[in-house]
Amino acid sequence: MGDAQTNFDEMKHADGEIRPAYTDYCKWYDEQDPRWLKRKNSEADESFRRTGITFNVYGEDEAEERLIPFDMVPRVITAGEWRRLTRGIEQRVRALNAFLYDLYHRQEIIRAGRVPERLFRNNAAWLPNMVGFTPPGGIYTHISGIDLVRTGPNDFFVLEDNARTPSGVSYMLENRETMMAMFPDLFSRVAVESVSNYPRRLARSLAACAPPKCEGTPRIAVLTPGIYNSAYFEHAFLADQMGAELVEGSDLRVVNGRVQMRTTSGYTPVDVLYRRVDDDYLDPLTFEPDSVLGVPGIMDVYRSGGITIANAPGTGVSDDKAIYSFMPEIVEFYTGEKALLPNVETWRCADEDSLAYVLDNLEELVVKEVHGSGGYGMLIGPTATKKDIRTFRAKLEANPENYIAQPTLSLSTCPIFTAKGLAPRHVDLRPFVLASPKGIDITPGGLTRVALKKGSLVVNSSQGGGTKDTWVLKD
Repeated sequence: MGDAQTNFDEMKHADGEIRPAYTDYCKWYDEQDPRWLKRKNSEADESFRRTGITFNVYGEDEAEERLIPFDMVPRVITAGEWRRLTRGIEQRVRALNAFLYDLYHRQEIIRAGRVPERLFRNNAAWLPNMVGFTPPGGIYTHISGIDLVRTGPNDFFVLEDNARTPSGVSYMLENRETMMAMFPDLFSRVAVESVSNYPRRLARSLAACAPPKCEGTPRIAVLTPGIYNSAYFEHAFLADQMGAELVEGSDLRVVNGRVQMRTTSGYTPVDVLYRRVDDDYLDPLTFEPDSVLGVPGIMDVYRSGGITIANAPGTGVSDDKAIYSFMPEIVEFYTGEKALLPNVETWRCADEDSLAYVLDNLEELVVKEVHGSGGYGMLIGPTATKKDIRTFRAKLEANPENYIAQPTLSLSTCPIFTAKGLAPRHVDLRPFVLASPKGIDITPGGLTRVALKKGSLVVNSSQGGGTKDTWVLKD
């Protein structure tokens, strides 16, 4: 990690002058009574506790429910910065979708020698059942979350792609609602793009992906694993906001070649299923036979055009961090253009030379499992103990294909509210991207995650990070 001087501060220039993005916010902030701001800060915590916005922290023994800390200082992005970002995000999501179509069809990218076949042949997320099948509208990645980090005024990098089941959008919406309720006058002074219509946009985008057998207005349902899932709050919240049904596997069954939902007046067909259940548990007849979370026979209905599953089964192969390392080649192969948003430099430990470099420099690198998520199973070299480094060295030597390594970036900082005033903390950003045959729709903002501990680079909520409202300024 770079020292404090080398981190890009999104609010202030090195000489302490406020950057244009934050000018109006800082004027407002300076006019407020510090005691009132402290009161408001406590109010925000209380509001989140009342709403019940929690997530589970999976520890050694059991899942413990915890409140996600919310910081009331917004992260501000200018309209120009956002335009540049959206061009890069759209290009990337189009390439991901084309890549998934190709992987499950002719595999031109492998024939061309641009991506090695072993990457998905040994990949648990690769589903042979999807080979030769095209999802309705040709869409695999209906909802994506592209994680971005910033290191300078014009330097944004993609940290990872989340196309399996990206979560966190309910926090984006709740953060904004909380801010508007607490500081209505602030929003009358600063013109900020709205995010509140995301559920409507999601419903519209999903309806545009209706399957061939859909008759009339598409009926959408959200499939949740149930109340014990860490993101259950979000599943219920999105179903409610979209006007869709929230269902569990036990509410659905295959009747007359369609997936139907139990209602008070009998069974009714579901056209689009926004599932928040992993592939393995989706259909006990096809995947995990003991699963009670899915619907027996849903894959047959899917393949016969009777239902759309969002995101498509098998999409998780594109979340793999080894495949991520080939994204510049993937973008160029399918779009004919250079990637507008670069990757973070990545060493593939499966490659002998890269492995040698990583083993020699473990103290300076971040090492991640290729299938890992949520900040688990990773090594942050600069903050690791000697014992951690020894343990990881043994893991790398035993199974190098399972790991990639990246430099420890000097992530940009944004201010958070503390008892002593504003203080810089590291942030990342997850914009949410909807894809349908009608095009790609990116909500102006996203989820900013913030490392609340001074100097910490880990922003994951599961590892003690918090969230803040993300403002995209209107032109």
